[in-house]
Amino acid sequence: MAGLLWFISLGTEKLGYNWQWYRIPQYLWQFTDEGFVWGPLMQGLGVTLQIASISMILMLAIGLATALLRMSDSWVGHSVARLYMELIRNSPLLIQIFFIYFVVAPILDMSAFWAAIIALSLFEGAYASEIFRAGITSIEKGQWEAAKSLGMGPYSMYKHIILPQAVQRVLPPLTSQAISLIKDSALVSTVAILDLTQQGRMIDAETFLTFEIWFTVAAIYLVVTLALSSVVQILEKRSNNYVH
Repeated sequence: MAGLLWFISLGTEKLGYNWQWYRIPQYLWQFTDEGFVWGPLMQGLGVTLQIASISMILMLAIGLATALLRMSDSWVGHSVARLYMELIRNSPLLIQIFFIYFVVAPILDMSAFWAAIIALSLFEGAYASEIFRAGITSIEKGQWEAAKSLGMGPYSMYKHIILPQAVQRVLPPLTSQAISLIKDSALVSTVAILDLTQQGRMIDAETFLTFEIWFTVAAIYLVVTLALSSVVQILEKRSNNYVH
């Protein structure tokens, strides 16, 4: 960290950059005549968290549904899931956001907020589906045979036997995917959504506090992703203790 700070300091010195960190707090919070109010960066963070949280729920639902379709005996379901995965995973997220925002959203009278959520959910869901599928196929064959011998149907077998074990195994990679979703959400700023990145871009254009603003934005993203990782680690430990 000391070496990184020295390197940044050396670079800005070569550029003749004048640090003005004292101006940053006003973009995080302010005290006005009406009392305490959040600054534009924190307001943008609120939008980012809304988009990320809704997208995360949809990502899990889409990923699980796609994984189950790929493992089903239905040729149609397997083909649709495979086509969706290949299409989404082999095209850039930015292009998908543009397509949904400029083509699909006007047809369905959809707001930019929901267009961004759908684009993120579909993109991340394609990767989450492979994580779920890996977790489900990792369950020992004896578990499947035991469930069938007890007369369980597919729904009961997945609900009570397979998925509880699979989710516990895929929790770490799902956390990584959720963190990727939060970072990828910065791309929604390209469709005029006032998220954290867009707020940072607007402040930078107005004040020219390039390094201060973007280091602050990066630090906020880092805090959010580290907090998410910590929460998942706690849940994982509790789950392991419950199993043991």
